[in-house]
This record gives sequence, C-alpha cells and structure tokens, in this order.
Amino acid sequence: MSGTTLLLSLELLGTFAFALNGALTAAQVARLDIVGVLTLGVITAVGGGIIRDLLIGSIPPEALTTWLFLTVAAAGALVVFFLSARLARFKSIIILLDAAGLSLFCVTGATKSLAFGLGPAQAALLGMITAVGGGTLRDMLIGRMPPILSTGLYAIPALVGAAVAVLAVHMGVYNLPAAIVAVGSCFLIRMLGVRYNLNAPTMRLPTDTNDEALRP
Repeated sequence: MSGTTLLLSLELLGTFAFALNGALTAAQVARLDIVGVLTLGVITAVGGGIIRDLLIGSIPPEALTTWLFLTVAAAGALVVFFLSARLARFKSIIILLDAAGLSLFCVTGATKSLAFGLGPAQAALLGMITAVGGGTLRDMLIGRMPPILSTGLYAIPALVGAAVAVLAVHMGVYNLPAAIVAVGSCFLIRMLGVRYNLNAPTMRLPTDTNDEALRP
C-alpha cells in the first residue's frame, strides 16, 4: 500500500469514526434533530483536518475540495440518526468512537504535516491538533467543556501517537504495520486513561482558597 493510499484510508476511517461520535453526541447528549445531528457529525469529522490544512497552508482545505470527506461524514451521521434507538443501548460507544477518531487523526495529521515540509516536532503538534480539533469544535457548539481542557489523557495520547508516526517516517519504516502501531499506541493510552481515570498532573491549590488569597 502506497503512502498516499494509506494516508487517505486512515483519514476516511477517522472521518467516519468521528462522524459517528459527533452524531451520537448530538442525538444522545444534546438531543438535536436531523439537522443538528448532521451538522455536529460533519463538524466533528472534518473540523480537525480543516484546522490542520489552514495551519500548514493547504488552502482551500482538502475536506472542502473533494466530495469524499463530506460524503463519508454525512453518511456516518445519517447512520446514527436512523439507528440511534439501537445504538443508545451502548453508552460506551461514544468514548470508543472518540478514541478511534483521535487515534487515526493524530497519525494522518502528523504524516500530512511532514509531507508539507514541517519539522518533526511541528508535525507531531499538528497531528495532535488534527486529532482534538473536531471534538473541541463539537463540544463548543453544545456548550460542553472540551476533553482537551478537562481530561488529562486526551491530548497526551494524540501527541504520543503522532510522535510514533513521525519517528517511523524519519526511520524510513512508515507503512501499514507502523501506522497500526502509531494508531494503537494512542488508542491504548486513551482507553487506559478512561478505564483507570488517569489524568495528567494538575495545579495544587490550598483547600481554603478564596478571592482574597488569589489576589497579588
């Protein structure tokens, strides 16, 4: 499988996974109608990629220049709309789909950034932004705190997965198995964080903190 075909395949899988996630969030959490389900599904699916493309200078963004990404995103959202009654029984599916989209997009974001001439550190950062961008836009639209700001092991797994992909490219061994390892590393860390409620270190403040104590 060529690098271009592999990148496209991973992007389409991530698009579909995030579309399902965004639409499920719209249906189960926000209780939106078909327009809201489609809107949230599509924005969740293509939002991160659009942010990445704007930052690396790929204008107009790829999601807006071809019918493929928007069609896959809309199809995923419609699947959720018509099967939401059955899917509602599986509460954990939103988390699983979010982790899947996160894992796929951190890899595609990093590898595409490398293809546009960015350095390893910048590419890994863009991979993370690609992964968290759509979910952040989704949560902002429904008035919910984005996971990147409230969950310690959300951006970190995406950064790890992106870094693994960047390392594989620079070692000249980036292929389907290497991509699976990169995607799997992000997915595993994210699900371990969910399973064991793991978080990154947070600031420690006195338990009796008040407004006076916070003033300089």
